[in-house]
Amino acid sequence: MAYWLVKSEPETYGIDDLKRDKKTDWTGVRNYAARNFLRAMSVGDDVLYYHSMSKESNGVVGLAKVTKTAFPDTTAEEGDWSAVELKFVKKFSKPVPLAQLKATPSLSEMKLFKVNRLSVSPVTDDEFKIIVGITEQ
Repeated sequence: MAYWLVKSEPETYGIDDLKRDKKTDWTGVRNYAARNFLRAMSVGDDVLYYHSMSKESNGVVGLAKVTKTAFPDTTAEEGDWSAVELKFVKKFSKPVPLAQLKATPSLSEMKLFKVNRLSVSPVTDDEFKIIVGITEQ
């Protein structure tokens, strides 16, 4: 099993939308590196759901799970783009804000900080456990 982080603006498609819909096709990724990460996802992989560009706060707000591996993105008008299907797992009662992620030394090497424009990025086992652990404190 692998772990991932996906970013979405809450005004566009937030964790509450995923909770309501139960699952969704994760479409609209138009970055080649992020597309390749989508293609590397497997059914059953856990996904951290991150709200970006939020007026309230940026951060990890919940969990999703990959339920269908990469398939052609039907929203793409041209090009070789992919999507995956994600299902809602849980909304954290206590989100993990970006500032807290950055202040946690054991998370300093996260791809989120190294290539912050990616809407899809891998997360290590340890990073995943640390972030989920923060939500349970």
